[in-house]
Amino acid sequence: MLLRFRAANVRSLRDEQELSFVVPQHEKSDAARTLKLSDGKSLQVFPVLGIFGANASGKSNVVTALMKMKEAVLGSYGRWTSYQGIPREEFALDPKSAAESTFYEADFVLEDGVRWTYGFELGSKRVESEWLHAYPKGRRQVWLDRDATRDTVFEFPGDRIQDRALLARTTRPNALLLSRAANDNHPQLTRIYDWFNKNLWDITPETERSQREAFTARELLNEKSRDRIEELLRVADLGIQGAEVEHQPGQTPRVRLLHGSDAGEPVAFDWQRESFGTRSWFALIGPLLLALDRGAVLLIDELDASLHPRFAAEVVRLFQAPWVNTKGAQLVFTSHDPSLLKSPRGGRPLEPGQIWLTEKDDSGATELYPLSDVDPGPEEDLSDSYLAGAFGAVPRVTQGQIGRRVLTALAGEAERS
Repeated sequence: MLLRFRAANVRSLRDEQELSFVVPQHEKSDAARTLKLSDGKSLQVFPVLGIFGANASGKSNVVTALMKMKEAVLGSYGRWTSYQGIPREEFALDPKSAAESTFYEADFVLEDGVRWTYGFELGSKRVESEWLHAYPKGRRQVWLDRDATRDTVFEFPGDRIQDRALLARTTRPNALLLSRAANDNHPQLTRIYDWFNKNLWDITPETERSQREAFTARELLNEKSRDRIEELLRVADLGIQGAEVEHQPGQTPRVRLLHGSDAGEPVAFDWQRESFGTRSWFALIGPLLLALDRGAVLLIDELDASLHPRFAAEVVRLFQAPWVNTKGAQLVFTSHDPSLLKSPRGGRPLEPGQIWLTEKDDSGATELYPLSDVDPGPEEDLSDSYLAGAFGAVPRVTQGQIGRRVLTALAGEAERS
């Protein structure tokens, strides 16, 4: 499970920002899961985090930063050889940022309960630093300490890593040692690499929909998956009673959803007649179930972009429900839809510690903070308070301001002409 993620100098994340799934010790949570650690202790970890904020406040950049870290781990050894330097997207609004390193760090727990911290700093031409720490008995073990400014760049305190001399000698300055080790299926470090490879799956509901539709369609051919897919279609209240699927070898399965009718017999609709919302929901179901089955970390950017609020709320419920999410899967989503902050019948789908807000300062840099830092009241309507600007992270636009500016601009153009 992912515990924390930190990044700096990535797009609008100029200063170090942290996203944390861990419930602070002084807080109580009904949504959190108990994660047993190898040292006998336990942590309370949220299964879902939602990132809210105004347009262009940096919500998507938090998800992008997570994916950039994964891309670096998976691709630095093989793909970066073709670059004249290291591919980065540093903070663009300050010229000094180009000369500063880009920072990534993740805390996570593997299947055996051991907590790990892995991170690195990337310069424009080389990996400036890289580190790997383990906590098998609660105390930190330093496995790797890399510093490009030292005469001895790589140090391995405790000599825990096998083939240390070979790794140090064959890791390029512009590649991560972790990527290099996994290329040779290193017996110890490949486990860390595999965590990144099998997690941090990103989805934008409006993009790659046809591929995800095809994946969900193929899953309908699997009897174990079919019942769950049809149930999710029904529970979303689309009037759908089931699905027909035809499959010819070498072709994408053809799906027709069965809609209820006044006559009592379901009517099969051609796929092209289905609404955009229905198709978006169908396309999302396959990856959602796969993430739940594998206990992966799923990243959904703009969850509300092409989904009805009811569908978006259903996604959150799937990951929150322990009887559905039995493998410890996690969800990070971005949204600006305040309806996800309260249930139709009252209550809170997400606790304050699960709601993260993004806001840009005057220099264009993003600040990321949990709603729990604002300390909302226990009975406070989070949706109303959010829209009223009580928590920040909303557009600074007064009623009618945009219209007045448009009229002013039109009047100016008329005078100039």
